[in-house]
Amino acid sequence: MTATELAQSAQHDEQAPAGLNAALHCLWFSKAGQWDAAHDACQLIGEPVGAWLHAHLHREEGDHGNAAYWYARARKPVPPRNLSIADEWAQLVAALT
Repeated sequence: MTATELAQSAQHDEQAPAGLNAALHCLWFSKAGQWDAAHDACQLIGEPVGAWLHAHLHREEGDHGNAAYWYARARKPVPPRNLSIADEWAQLVAALT
């Protein structure tokens, strides 16, 4: 599933598509505006992927200090501030597909 397809599903469907892996399910929740569900889901995913998703979610909420902690746990650099949340989300989908 592409980032575009996942985003369209999150914006129009009531449920995530069947067969998504746990990481994509988390990202579906995030794009669907269900931050709490995405946050709960990422905590069930082992590191480093779960930590990377956790970092992205805290960056999305604007908690940059907490996000930096989770990027370090994921062994990923903190994205530049000019990278939009939407672009980072698409990068995550591509990396985790």
